[in-house]
Amino acid sequence: MDKVVASAAEAVADIAPGVRLAVGGFGLCGIPSVLIRALLDQGADQLEAVSNNCGVDDWGLGLLLQERRLRRMVSSYVGENKEFERQYLSGELEVELTPQGTLAERMRAGGSGIPAFFTATGVGSQVADGGLPWKYSSDGSIEIASPPKEVREFGGKKYVMEEAIIADFAMVRAWKGDRHGNLVYRDSARNFNPLAAMCGRITIAEVEHLVEPGELDPNQVHTPGVFVQRVVALSPEQAAEKRIEKRTVRPRGEEA
Repeated sequence: MDKVVASAAEAVADIAPGVRLAVGGFGLCGIPSVLIRALLDQGADQLEAVSNNCGVDDWGLGLLLQERRLRRMVSSYVGENKEFERQYLSGELEVELTPQGTLAERMRAGGSGIPAFFTATGVGSQVADGGLPWKYSSDGSIEIASPPKEVREFGGKKYVMEEAIIADFAMVRAWKGDRHGNLVYRDSARNFNPLAAMCGRITIAEVEHLVEPGELDPNQVHTPGVFVQRVVALSPEQAAEKRIEKRTVRPRGEEA
């Protein structure tokens, strides 16, 4: 089955307001920037985004945030976006902070048909006991707090139950992909992309290099095509646009 669609705009055209959206990437590495911009132009709002973070103020999911398109975020790190902080603390944005490994496993479980799992991460903290501020009121009080979660003991050790994440749509970026939706990621750009691809009911992949079926070594495929419903081939210019979140280099010859 040829899953290639003509454009990013066509690929995101049926993403409706209010849906849950899983998005791959870590910081600005491996984010589906072309699909995000197409979704911005499409106009859907009141979205719940599940992603490790929310980009920066002027790139990635930060673009949707600036235009008030996001209603809720499920994330593990949000420290690089001042607008995110402002919306969260002012009560405009609901935020479910989740330990990073737990977030990854919740997404993987969603794609594997596992409704919930137990982990030691968060036991004895507000992650398990509840009370984390998900949403503030305009006066600074907590409007919505996280509920307590089930804690059980296995082998003399306590574990907290975490529910799987299943998204209505998922958007990911791959280095290579074929027309059947098989995807290969490159180096650290792999990050959350395979997990996001798994947990989406409809997964859209933007690929830097589109190849024909049979060209990918099956042993190198990270995301099998069964998890992908739409493929968008990027132009060389689109594939080359990759921003760096923070530059930490110094001039040659300068001592540390």
